[in-house]
Amino acid sequence: MTVPRPILDGLRVLDVGTFIFGPAATTVMSDFGAAVIKIENPAGGDPYRYLHLMPPMPESDRPYCFLLDGRNKRSVALDLSDDDARAILYRLVRDADVFVTNYHPSVLAKLHLTWDELRPLNPRLIYAQASGYGELGEEVEKPGFDATAWWARSGMMEVLHQHGAEPSLSVAGMGDHPSAMSLFGAIMMALYHRQQTGEGSKVASSLMANGVWSNSCLLQAILVGAQPYQPMARSESPNALVNLYQTKDSRWIFLALLSEDRDWAPLARALACEELLVDPRFVDLPARRANSRQLFQRLAERFATQDLGYWRQALDRHNVTFGIVAQPAEVCADAQMRDNGVFVDVEAAGTAAGYRTIDSPIWVEGHPKSAARPAPEVGEHTDEVLAELGVERSQIDALRSRGAIR
Repeated sequence: MTVPRPILDGLRVLDVGTFIFGPAATTVMSDFGAAVIKIENPAGGDPYRYLHLMPPMPESDRPYCFLLDGRNKRSVALDLSDDDARAILYRLVRDADVFVTNYHPSVLAKLHLTWDELRPLNPRLIYAQASGYGELGEEVEKPGFDATAWWARSGMMEVLHQHGAEPSLSVAGMGDHPSAMSLFGAIMMALYHRQQTGEGSKVASSLMANGVWSNSCLLQAILVGAQPYQPMARSESPNALVNLYQTKDSRWIFLALLSEDRDWAPLARALACEELLVDPRFVDLPARRANSRQLFQRLAERFATQDLGYWRQALDRHNVTFGIVAQPAEVCADAQMRDNGVFVDVEAAGTAAGYRTIDSPIWVEGHPKSAARPAPEVGEHTDEVLAELGVERSQIDALRSRGAIR
């Protein structure tokens, strides 16, 4: 039986970006077979390679951030301010299907890498622009990371904490990676358009827009005249059945009983609190809303009597909808995630052998993903790719001697 090729096999992609948002979109494409060349500065490469060294990131002697989003790519180190090095990139553009960048407009103009300048080189090119704050307005040149443009700017940082608590820091990449999926979707839509018309096109997405999309329910409420959401203490919530509870062993369970009329009785039985079903304060939804603080207190006291393992079994047995607030080490050992391919092994290769990574979160039936390969060293494939382009050895040596390539 013939094994089908990955669905994007044969697609040529240029990753001309830094950090996560744009490059992660090309990582997803590489998972499905696209050949991705990452263009990096010879002087150190993508700064994302060193994010793991910045406090309060977990300490490690391995660049785990770059191992995640640099997989499957070939690295070519070019100083794009050098005319001859940039001419090599132009040669790559002529044969490329997709060009992804997150450089600021002024940088793209300075390096002559704008859409208007690359389109004549390859009319079929898909040009994908990732930005912090969009391509119009006064803030187009403003530096933006997901912590600022996605997390803080969208309003999520303001509301996702308990009443009276300080705003919390975002987790590295937590806005970049979902935003990269938006850019990936835009690229695939442009490829579909090209299939129909033969024409390339430019697509774009921003961290700001993706942050607003992530916070869209609360923002839509404001747009139709509702009062802004205010953070509140757990005990003050008007809904005790969509809430957090701490167990005896100091773990947390999140109840999510959205179909309350159906789920209230199973919860009471799981907690061995059937008396609550006939308590006039909690007998129906209006009563539970009116007495939410008393119900919260009763549930909190009950959850505090047993450890997490006990409640996991009891709630599962009664089909109660809940989530366990997982610890990161537990996530990496989660059997359900293992069974569904959330984590994949990276092909053994020298010092990169023996680690797993996180797979992109989409699958296409009948089209296997490419085996995950280790992230490259800076410029690891420069000579290889330049030779494929037909660049003479003497020119390669001349470029290297003046630091234009690595």
